[in-house]
Amino acid sequence: MIGVLVGDQDRGQTGDSLEAVRESTGIEEQAGLTELSEEAGMAEMRELHVYDCALMGAFPMRLILATMLVAGRLLATLMAAPSAQAEPETCPPICDQIPATAWISTHAVPLNSQYRWPAMAGAAVAVTRATPRFGFEQVCATPAFPHDSRDWAVAGRVTVVHPDGQWQLQAQVLHWRGDTARGGQIAASVFGTAVAALRACQLGAPLQSPSVTDDEPTRMAAVISGPVIMHTYLVAHVSSSTISELTLWSSGPPQVPWPTVADSAVLDALTAPLCEAYIGSCP
Repeated sequence: MIGVLVGDQDRGQTGDSLEAVRESTGIEEQAGLTELSEEAGMAEMRELHVYDCALMGAFPMRLILATMLVAGRLLATLMAAPSAQAEPETCPPICDQIPATAWISTHAVPLNSQYRWPAMAGAAVAVTRATPRFGFEQVCATPAFPHDSRDWAVAGRVTVVHPDGQWQLQAQVLHWRGDTARGGQIAASVFGTAVAALRACQLGAPLQSPSVTDDEPTRMAAVISGPVIMHTYLVAHVSSSTISELTLWSSGPPQVPWPTVADSAVLDALTAPLCEAYIGSCP
């Protein structure tokens, strides 16, 4: 649950009932954010990302209790709000599935000449009722936490499974609906936490050794060595509130050698489709 409530374009307008709840709870809407008013006697609450904070330590109990109080009083009204149903290819501002154009081109995926990877859009499945975790998290035994920021993202995943010694693939796109200014902050925060978790891989998997080979503010490439060999690429496209992941790995010594490929080329190939899929997100 998020400690700051935001008007979400996906949920439509809640009308007079929401206004009544705002009055009863002492909540005012200013500059696009719904803030706790002075009548409620509480300071403005910042956005709470449990995925980020759980790695850092315990949460302030007062913040959690205040969040639950406000959320509980607004729950009935928000659930009654009609959900906007969008066409798959019209994003932003509303999108309830990952557009076909958001995926990396198969030809840009390493080892395509050997494995003939499937077209990503055709092979993608929606990630529902589960947190869309990144590929490295399983190898690194990264702990899972409740109320992960990724739980409320629209997500699609492509998985290609091969026997040990062969390269396997996971591609994933996560998109946070609504206001891109706020969604972009979430995407950037999740990205930063993911990079930190990858660097700490050996805390959960002592035999695995991570090495970040491309370290940028919103783009990352890394190699994880050990019993599992993994190459992973992650892009946070802040202007469209989206994260794109590509991960390839081999359990055991790979029978096909890893090709010489520039990290920047793969990262660019992950980024470019997002500009096309989420109209107006790129200059």
